Amino acid sequence: MRLKIRRLDPTLPLPAYGTDEAAGFDLASAHDVTIGPGRIALIRTGLVIEVPTGHFLGIFARSSTPLKRGLLVANGVGIIDPDYSGPEDEIMIQVLNFTSAEVHIARGDRLAQAIVLPAPRVTWEEVADIRDVTRGGFGATGN
Repeated sequence: MRLKIRRLDPTLPLPAYGTDEAAGFDLASAHDVTIGPGRIALIRTGLVIEVPTGHFLGIFARSSTPLKRGLLVANGVGIIDPDYSGPEDEIMIQVLNFTSAEVHIARGDRLAQAIVLPAPRVTWEEVADIRDVTRGGFGATGN
């Protein structure tokens, strides 16, 4: 799949996969940033990415980001829609510093990974009954 990408700063590298079999490509900070304890910050990537219609770009934390940096992707998973690709529609990573200390991010630090995923459109068929058998509701399969 080929994606259109625009670097807002031509000195920034293009996103890259960490290994030949990595599912996601890395997203890095375009600027030095300090995030206060317990604070949420938007980390600029300096990138505008056009995702094909029928897909979305999912932004996930890298596995090392919470452990090594004390940061979580604040909204769980960032979702970039295909129509978020105008000239100023920069991809940003919303992060939460869950530590009691400032976290310093340097330009080029990889904080998240992105995956292009299908996003089928649905139509609704409202019915009176779904199934005859229930699994028991939320949490029914665990303790």
